[in-house]
Amino acid sequence: MPKFNFPTREYHPATVERTLTKRRKSPVPQIELPKDKNNLDVKIDDRLVRLTNLNKPFWAKPNVTKRDLIQYYLDVAPVLLPHITERAMVMKRYPHGAAGEFFFMKRAPSPRPDWIEICNIEHESGNIINFPMIQDVAALMWVINLGCIDLNQWYARCDDVDRPDYLHFDLDPVPNATFEKVREAALFLKLALDTLKIPSYAKTTGSKGIHIYIPIKRGPTQKQVWTFAKEFAYAVASQAPKLLTAVYQVSKRPKGRVLVDYNQNAWGRTLASVYSVRPNKVPSVSTPVTWKELERGIATEDFRIDNVPARVARLGDLWKPMYETKGRFRLEAYL
Repeated sequence: MPKFNFPTREYHPATVERTLTKRRKSPVPQIELPKDKNNLDVKIDDRLVRLTNLNKPFWAKPNVTKRDLIQYYLDVAPVLLPHITERAMVMKRYPHGAAGEFFFMKRAPSPRPDWIEICNIEHESGNIINFPMIQDVAALMWVINLGCIDLNQWYARCDDVDRPDYLHFDLDPVPNATFEKVREAALFLKLALDTLKIPSYAKTTGSKGIHIYIPIKRGPTQKQVWTFAKEFAYAVASQAPKLLTAVYQVSKRPKGRVLVDYNQNAWGRTLASVYSVRPNKVPSVSTPVTWKELERGIATEDFRIDNVPARVARLGDLWKPMYETKGRFRLEAYL
């Protein structure tokens, strides 16, 4: 551990505010929201969650309400929660639905339930930001009820916010590049990672691209992870210049390519979590997919809040290796 206790570019002190009441660990309770109430109090053990404006349309076509959104998250909570607990959460709030204006909110709103646990992170500026953490189903409902459509958690857990558990590549189509090209890019990166014996897992972004994640053994700092991601992105892009680009400056990116975006690995950045609903024209979901599915061909619209829970019930959590302790890659060999 560093010998200093003040924030620097490499070290950011963080503390956790724990609740005094016990959290339910398992199993995650199954909850079905009634369809005849616009406002509802849901009690889970000793925690009361107040849900409001449940009939509000969050998507016009198809007609999807705030209730439908919350119910989706309740349905996938058993596989979602292990991926987001113990991490600071950046809230992106859509109070008027997916087509309405949104705003980002880092600090936990006040007043709030006393069972919402907090990750206090001191930034280099000296400011301490009290991010909320989603530790259980009650906290999940509370956050979604605030109008959060997708979930954006930190890459590092709150006990060491400078050392992430994974690195990732956001494959984003540059204008004139199709999703088929993004799929081709994902398979190309998989081949390159396999050559280095680096495990990788894919999910749809729920929008236009594909995310590729690598579970790493915690140790390297966020800056070291970012440096590796940048070097790999440029190296792999040089091997397929007609397919890929790693140029971050928008004006200099060649059209028709797929951007291997490494920059989201920088400290404090976030991406939509696995199983997150996305605020698109339809309520698509950032969904884990197998490499065989990518080879056969998929579309973002294949994965929505109306069919992902059934997919999870059938296949389980395809991204379970992302939070398991075994099988994590030691990045130090390439630093």
